[in-house]
Amino acid sequence: MLIHASRLVPLSQEHLIIKLCQLIHQLLNQLQVIVDEHTLDVLVSYCSRALRTCSSWTHTEVLLALSSLLYGNGSRCHRHLPELLGPGGILVSHGDPSQPEIELRRSALHCIANLCLSVPGQPYLEEPYKGVCYGILLRTLQSPKPPDVEDIVFCTLLQSALKGMQYFLNGGKWKAVPNQDLGTLLAILKRLMFYGLPGISVEMPQVLYPAPLPQYETVPAAKPEPSQDSTAQKKTAGNKKRRSRGKGKKAGAEGKKDGEEGEGDHISGPLKTGAGGVDQSGWSHGSQSTSVTSPSGATPQLYPSWKKGSSDSEFSDPEGGMQSKLRLYQARVRQSALQCFLAVVKCVEKRILYGYWSSFVPDAPGIGGPPPLTLLTIALKDPSPKVRAGSLQVLSALLEGSRQFLSNAEDTSAPRQAFTPFSATLAASVRELHRCLLLALVAESSCQTLTQVLKCLAHLVSNVPYNRLRPGLLSPLWKQIRPYVRHRDVNVRVSSLTLFGALVSTQAPLPEIQLLLQQPGSTSALSTPGISTPQELSHNWRLPARRDGEASSPGGGVEGGPEGPCWLLQLCVSLVTQPREEPYSDSDAGGSSGASLEPSPVRLEALQVLAHLVKGYFSMVQTYLLELGQLSARCLAEQDPSVQLHGAKLLEELGTGVIQQYRADANTTPQSAKCVPVCQVVEFWSEVLGGPLISALQNEQHPTLQTSACDTLSSILPQAFSQLPVSDKTQVLCITILLGLTYSENSLVKPAAVRALGVYILFPCLREVWDHYTCHIYNAVGLEFQEEFSDMLLLNMLRSATKASGDKDRVKSNAVRALGNLLHFLQPVHLGKPVFEQPLQEAMRALIDTVRGDATMKVRWNACYALGNAFRNHNLPLGSAVWSKEAYSALSYVVTSCKNFKVRIKSAAALSVPLTRDRYGDVHQFAEVWRALAQALEHSEETEDFLEYRYCASLRSQLCRALLHLLSVCQPDDLPALRSSLSDQSRPVLQGFLVHYLSDKGVTLAAGVDGAAGEEAGDHVVPEDGLMVLNETLTRLKGQLEEAVLNSSEDLKTVVNFLEDVVRNSEEMKESDSKGSSLTLSKSPQRK
Repeated sequence: MLIHASRLVPLSQEHLIIKLCQLIHQLLNQLQVIVDEHTLDVLVSYCSRALRTCSSWTHTEVLLALSSLLYGNGSRCHRHLPELLGPGGILVSHGDPSQPEIELRRSALHCIANLCLSVPGQPYLEEPYKGVCYGILLRTLQSPKPPDVEDIVFCTLLQSALKGMQYFLNGGKWKAVPNQDLGTLLAILKRLMFYGLPGISVEMPQVLYPAPLPQYETVPAAKPEPSQDSTAQKKTAGNKKRRSRGKGKKAGAEGKKDGEEGEGDHISGPLKTGAGGVDQSGWSHGSQSTSVTSPSGATPQLYPSWKKGSSDSEFSDPEGGMQSKLRLYQARVRQSALQCFLAVVKCVEKRILYGYWSSFVPDAPGIGGPPPLTLLTIALKDPSPKVRAGSLQVLSALLEGSRQFLSNAEDTSAPRQAFTPFSATLAASVRELHRCLLLALVAESSCQTLTQVLKCLAHLVSNVPYNRLRPGLLSPLWKQIRPYVRHRDVNVRVSSLTLFGALVSTQAPLPEIQLLLQQPGSTSALSTPGISTPQELSHNWRLPARRDGEASSPGGGVEGGPEGPCWLLQLCVSLVTQPREEPYSDSDAGGSSGASLEPSPVRLEALQVLAHLVKGYFSMVQTYLLELGQLSARCLAEQDPSVQLHGAKLLEELGTGVIQQYRADANTTPQSAKCVPVCQVVEFWSEVLGGPLISALQNEQHPTLQTSACDTLSSILPQAFSQLPVSDKTQVLCITILLGLTYSENSLVKPAAVRALGVYILFPCLREVWDHYTCHIYNAVGLEFQEEFSDMLLLNMLRSATKASGDKDRVKSNAVRALGNLLHFLQPVHLGKPVFEQPLQEAMRALIDTVRGDATMKVRWNACYALGNAFRNHNLPLGSAVWSKEAYSALSYVVTSCKNFKVRIKSAAALSVPLTRDRYGDVHQFAEVWRALAQALEHSEETEDFLEYRYCASLRSQLCRALLHLLSVCQPDDLPALRSSLSDQSRPVLQGFLVHYLSDKGVTLAAGVDGAAGEEAGDHVVPEDGLMVLNETLTRLKGQLEEAVLNSSEDLKTVVNFLEDVVRNSEEMKESDSKGSSLTLSKSPQRK
C-alpha cells in the first residue's frame, strides 16, 4: 500500500506528501508495521527525493517519516548511506549545528540516532559513515544554545543528540580513533549531567584527562553569602512542607508525568542533621555554588529545591507552569546524559575508564568551598528521582568489577606529610563514597531510587579492600540498613538483603562484621515492622500488627549480648518460613510462592544471605546446624525450583563448612571443642538424606537442581559418612544414585556426579571396599585378559584425554595433566604396537598446542608439567621422533616470553628433565634450548606485572639448574653454540646468577613456588648438588681439552674458563659468608 501511495503522490503535491509521511510515521512508529527490504528501499528513496526537491516547510514531516523508516534498519539502508551521510548529504546538511532551523536539526538528529541503532544479528554502521554520525552528534552537544531558541526546544535537541550518542556507543566496544577522543566526550557528558540543576553555575573543562587528581571547575561569578536568617527560613520551609502534606497530590500534577513529583517530598526531619557541617541532603552550609536563588530575588535558601513543598517553590508564581515544564525537560536532558554515560562505561575498558575516576567520584567532602561536581552530587541534590537513580546506576556500573583497581587503596599506615600517595587518595575516595551513599540512603524517599542506592552500596562493599583500610566503615552502614529489611516495598527489601549478603561475603571473615553479627538487635522504634526506615518514621501511615513473640525477632532485637543467637540468621530464617507482614506495597503482588509467605525474591535473597553467612562465618552459626538442615529440607520439599535450588546450595555450604573445620583442625587435635561433633554431623546428614534431597537428585526436569544436589552429596564429612546408618543402606543409596547420574545426557549433571564419586573414592571407608573388590577382580581373571584389557583401556583413555584437551579451560586443565600421566606410563609393549602410534602423536600435538596457545595460565602450567612428565618416560622416542623438535620449541618459546613466571618455571623444569644428550635431538635443537634458557635467565627480572616479582628467585634457581644440567650432558659439537652466548655481554650476567645460585643464596625461595611443596619442590636441587655437578662437568671438559684439535679448542677453552670463574667466585663468596657468620658468633657473647 505504501509503495503504491508513493507512486500515486507526485513530488509536486507537497500537501499530499505531508499526509503520506504522516501515514508512514503512524504505521511504522505507532502500529509497529514491519516493512520488507524492497519497501524500505522504495520509501527511503522517495523521502530522499522529497527532501531534495520539496519546499523547506515540508522537511520536518518528511524527516519524521524517514526516522521511522531508518529505526533499526541502518544495515539494510547501505545503498542510501552516500546520499544521507556522504559529503553534502541530506542528514549532514540538516543536522549540522550551522543549520538555522532548530526543528530540522532535531528531526535530522533523530534520523541519525535511528541509523546508529544496532540490532542483534545485523552488521553495524561502517566507516566512514560511523565517524560522520559521531562528529555531528558531538558538535551538536558542544554547541551553545542560540539566543533566539527557547530553552525547552533546545532541551529536545540535546535529548535527540544524546539518544543518538547512546545508540552509537551501544554499537560495540570503544576504539580510539583520531576523531573520537574519550576525554572530550566525558567532559561534555559531565556538563550535561548537571544541565539546569538548581544552584549549579560552574564552568566545566572542555576536555577531561586521565589523572589521579580531579580537574578543577571554575566558578564564573561569586554569589552573595547566605543571610543569617537562612537557617530560620529553612525551618520555615520544613514546617510549611509538613503543613501542606495533604496537598501533595494536587501540587505535583505536571511533574507526575515523569514520576518526579510526589515522591521526593516525603522527608524533612531526618535531613536536618549531619556530620561535618553538611546536612543530610549533601548541601554544604558554606558552599556558595549550591545556593538556590528564587526568581523574585529573595534571599537564597540552602535547602534543596526537591525537598521543598509546592508552596515554597516557583509553582506559586504566574509562570509556574512553564517553569515546571522547563525543569521537567532539563531533568530529561540530565537523565539522557547519564544514560549515555552508562553506555560509555559499558563499551570502554575499565582500565581506561578508571583513569577518569577522580572526575566523577569525590575523594573528600566539599566543606568550606564549592563541593566537587561528581555523580554523588547528582544522587544527593537532583530534584528528579529518575535522574538520581540514573547517577546511581552509572556509579554501580563503575564499581562493578573494580576490585583490582580499588585494591590499591590503603590508609592503615601513618599519614605522610611530604606527599599523599595514590593509595591514600583512593582510600579517601572510598570513604567519601561510603559517607555520601549513606547520606543518600537516609535522604531518599523514592522507592525506585532507594533500591538503586542499596544496589550501589552492594557493589561498593563487594569490591572494597576493607582489610587494607581502617575499621569503622561498615558499622554505620550495617546499622542503617537493618530497618530496610522490613520496608513496605519488596524491591527495597530484596536490595537490602543483597547488601547484607555482600557484607557477610566480602573478604570473610572480617573482624568488624564478626562484632556486628554478635551485637544484640535494637529494641527501638526502628524494629517495628512497617515503620522501620527514617523516611517512614516521619509519618506513621501504617502500623501492621506485631507477630506473637516478636519481641525477640531478628528484625527487631535479640537480647542476651554477644553470646546470644545471631540476629541476621534468625532474620533470614523468619523471612523464609514465617508469614508475611501486611500490608505491603502493590509491587508485592504476584511475587509470592505462597499466599501467606514473603514474595519469592525476598525468600530467595534471604536464603542467599544464609549461604554467604554459613560460608564466611560458619563458627558463628554452627550451633544452628540441625535447624538450618531442617530449613533446607523444607525448601527442597517446595514446588518452586528456585527455592529448591537455593535450599540445596545452603546444604552444600553447611557440609563444606564442617569439612573445612575438620581440615583446619587436623594439625592440632582430632576433635577440638570448636568443631561440630561427629555425632551431630551424622544426625544432620541422616535427616537430610532421609528427606527430599533424594527426590531432588532424581528430578530430571530440573538438571540444575540435580547438579546442585550432587555437589551437596560430595560435601559430606568422611568421618560422618562412615557412621551413617547401615540399616537403611544410606551409603549404598548415595553411591547408587550417583552412579546412575553418570549416565545422564545433561552436560551439567554428569560431571557433577563423577566429581562426587571422585570425592567418595578418597573416603577411607570406601577405599577399603574398593580395594577388596579390585583384589577379587584380579584373582578372577587371567594375566592375558588383564594385558589385553590394559591396552584397550589405555588406548581409550589416551584418546579421551586428547579429545578433552580441546574442551573449555576448566576441562582442559585436567585433560592435559591426564595426558602427561598416561604418556609417562606407556611401556615398550604398548609403544611397539602400531595402534598406539597415531594416538601418541595426537596426544603430543595436543600438549604442544596447549603450551603455545592462549589458554589460561593454569592450563598452560599443567601442559608444561605434562610435557615434563612425558619426558621422564625413557621408552618414548624423545629426540628422534617428529614431535620432539616441536615440543622443545614450544617450551623454549614459553620460557622466554610467557608473562606468568610460574609457567616459565614449569617449562624450564621440563627442559631439564632428559638425562642423556641424545634425547635433546641434534646440535641445532640443543643450541635452541640453551639459548632460550640463557636468554630467560638474563631477563628474569623483567616483568610488566609487579605481582610476578615474588617468583623471580624461584625462576632464576630453576633456570640455573637447567643450564647446569645442559652443561653436564653437552658434547664437543655443542660447544660453538655455548661459546657464542658466553663471549658477548651476556657472560657477566649469567656468571653472576650462577654464582648467586651456587653460593646458597635464595635457597629458601628455590624450595618451591608460591609456598607449595610437592610437585614444585621436586623440580629443584640443592645448590651443593649443583656445585658437584659443575665440578664433574669441568673435569670432563678439561679432559676433552687435552685431546681437542685446533678447530674446537677455542670453543672448549671459552666454556672451561667460564666454568672455572663460576666455581672460583662461588667458593670465594661461600668463604666470605662463613667468615662473616663466625665473626658474628664470636661477638655475640660480649653483647650479653
